[in-house]
Amino acid sequence: MKALLCRQFGPPESLVLEDLPSPSAGAGEVVISIKAASVNFPDVLIIQNKYQFKPPLPFSPGSELAGVVKEVGPGVSNVKPGDKVIAFTAFGAFAEEVKTEAARLLPLPEGMSYEEGASFILTYGTTDHALRDRGQLKAGETLLVLGAAGGVGVAALEIGKALGARVIACASSDDKLAVCRQHGADECINYASEDLRERIKALVGGKGVDVIYDAVGGPYSEPAFRSIAWRGRHLVIGFAAGDIPKLALNLALLKGASVVGVFWGDFTRREPQAFAESARQLARWYREGKLKPHVSTTFPLAQAAEAMNLLASRQAKGKVVIRIGA
Repeated sequence: MKALLCRQFGPPESLVLEDLPSPSAGAGEVVISIKAASVNFPDVLIIQNKYQFKPPLPFSPGSELAGVVKEVGPGVSNVKPGDKVIAFTAFGAFAEEVKTEAARLLPLPEGMSYEEGASFILTYGTTDHALRDRGQLKAGETLLVLGAAGGVGVAALEIGKALGARVIACASSDDKLAVCRQHGADECINYASEDLRERIKALVGGKGVDVIYDAVGGPYSEPAFRSIAWRGRHLVIGFAAGDIPKLALNLALLKGASVVGVFWGDFTRREPQAFAESARQLARWYREGKLKPHVSTTFPLAQAAEAMNLLASRQAKGKVVIRIGA
């Protein structure tokens, strides 16, 4: 099988495409023939040794995929060869095959393409955990989404609307905001050309926003947090802007507000029953037409470095997907 390997830490251009032996499934494991894998921001960090999870070299990046079960190991009863599945792995998805624990698999919902499946569980799972669990978002509240045109941003728009919230999308260009409107945004802010705090004030007045979904960090977190409502919740998803912001804690005190961390990976391991309920809810919303992954660009495996650079440059809208199997 072919696999994109990180043999030394560095930029996407340092990755190499090589032929490797096919993996074999051990106890509790499965081998998946991968049809599609999406690119996520942690994939860009992990190959530069900047992510909290650090696999030993060499490894293949990629943590979200869809494909067909090729082989099951002893003790596996939840899937069988031939089943269409979604899987979330810490690494290994930028390859023609991957071995992973059977517990990391979910059935591919009926009618969902492999490209959509590879764009679903990590982004929508993270966002459902963030908004319903950590943020306790309620119908009638106002949700502000930073980086709203990215993969998790689009998921936040759709889940926010499914929960009955008023959703304000923030992005860095008008074409990105056009994507946000397609996915349900009630209001839009271009924070490259508008004053973020003043525009929020114009939209919500003195009340502020109830929940902030922040996957961006950098210079946008503080003005957003200064616009938070009494008892508001600022959800820390990630730092796509590169810089980890520092917030003055007196702001939290004055607003009775919370800064809430969202670590979906550990949530799935520590709270498997809650994760299973979340996955079922996401599948229901998909069947009802409330969720629709936005796959903007696809690349072949040989051009995976180009796909990763597109995401790293923050030029991507929605999800970038690598097509692998026929």
